[in-house]
Amino acid sequence: MNGAGETMVKLGRVLGPWGIKGWIKVHSYTEPRENIVSYPMWILQRGGEQRTERLEQGRTHGGKHVVAKLESIADRDAAEALVGADIFVERRSLAPCEEGEYYWADLEGLRVVTSLGEEFGVVDSLLATGSNDVMVVRGDRERLIPFLAGQVVRDVDLDKGVIVVDWDADF
Repeated sequence: MNGAGETMVKLGRVLGPWGIKGWIKVHSYTEPRENIVSYPMWILQRGGEQRTERLEQGRTHGGKHVVAKLESIADRDAAEALVGADIFVERRSLAPCEEGEYYWADLEGLRVVTSLGEEFGVVDSLLATGSNDVMVVRGDRERLIPFLAGQVVRDVDLDKGVIVVDWDADF
């Protein structure tokens, strides 16, 4: 569902119900966290099931999470049924990136190679560390590589599906 050219991008996950009136607690992958509530239509997917929901309200809660009220979810039981669902939006609803900026969803699944041509594997996920983002690259082993454009990351070619890094294979 995610990756360059795909139609939907994952922005978060439903953690659980919040209160008794159908609100849900959400873990948002957006930056800043509350940006997830700027998308009025959510596509919820859990297992093989998918449904589209209209966002009624949303806000940050406790600094780490977001709470949201979906139009068709009226009580705690209905909210409970959404636990574990991934939250997607249509790619076309995302703002275009500036030059040299990327959505994490576009980087996940790209091959990572060194400037000398050594294959490290693919980007499994990214982590926000505060100072810089870090790519979790899975191949012959897991590598954590800082996403530092111009220093570590030499090139990102979305069309070819590859990120070129200047990184020692022993790290």
